Amino acid sequence: MNNARIALVTGANQGLGRALAEGLAARLDPADLVLLTGRDPRRVADAAGEVAAAPGTRSRVEGRVLDVAHAENIAALAAELRESHGGVDILISNATTRLLPEHSQSAMADEYIDVANTATHTILRTFGPLLREGGRLLVVASSLGTLGHLPERLHPLFDNATLDQVEYAVESWRAAIHAKTAEEAGWPRWLNIPSKVAQVAAVRAVAAERRERDLATGTLIASVCPGMVDTATSRPWFSDYRQAQTPAEAARAVLDLALTPGVDPEQYGELIRFGEVVPWHSGTPLAEQDLLLTP
Repeated sequence: MNNARIALVTGANQGLGRALAEGLAARLDPADLVLLTGRDPRRVADAAGEVAAAPGTRSRVEGRVLDVAHAENIAALAAELRESHGGVDILISNATTRLLPEHSQSAMADEYIDVANTATHTILRTFGPLLREGGRLLVVASSLGTLGHLPERLHPLFDNATLDQVEYAVESWRAAIHAKTAEEAGWPRWLNIPSKVAQVAAVRAVAAERRERDLATGTLIASVCPGMVDTATSRPWFSDYRQAQTPAEAARAVLDLALTPGVDPEQYGELIRFGEVVPWHSGTPLAEQDLLLTP
């Protein structure tokens, strides 16, 4: 069995994902392996080569082409890591689809949901069993992912839900968007609110099933909010960037969570922001204009 640690970051060509891969490569040991993944072969190869050659890099770095919108691609990579390494030690699910305020949210719904939600469900189901003792499985979400950001009538869909129930709720939301009944049903028009709530709910669902075993072995499953990050994906949504972090700055707290030994039971399965738990039931429904000000 290979005892080197295996770390995997999705959506790692640029922005926060690349900063997470760089941070892992700088903080892991020379025998360890960081897999930098993305869906464009050239960009993956270029990014992996640059991270591997960076002065601060200590571990091995390799690129893998992974389009998380396709479940079979996730399954194939999982099978490769099972066969070659026996599992994975750190997985940071970071892939996202860029939304712009001027674009139709409904027209982007399928692509956005496939990458942010369907892929999250697949990663949790596929890589959860491969997570080795003491490992970390972190899903990058947002402070918008707390239940209070949805209208109260939608809360039962996600509160104390199983992963199957979360998936059913997401597909019901998707169907309502296509049927043009989503707003009538109470779903916010802005995709990132239901999507982030569903991501956090999915993590909570899987963590609830594994909690006792994982805490006994120092294994952590959680969702994380990196705060406001100055990237091409987030910049169009904010009117004031004076408090924004660089991707490298935003990656630090996530990396600390991924690499610090031991697990705080109060953090297990929760949404973590800068090392603190964001309460699941917190938040209030937001007006559309508020989204331009919320990290």
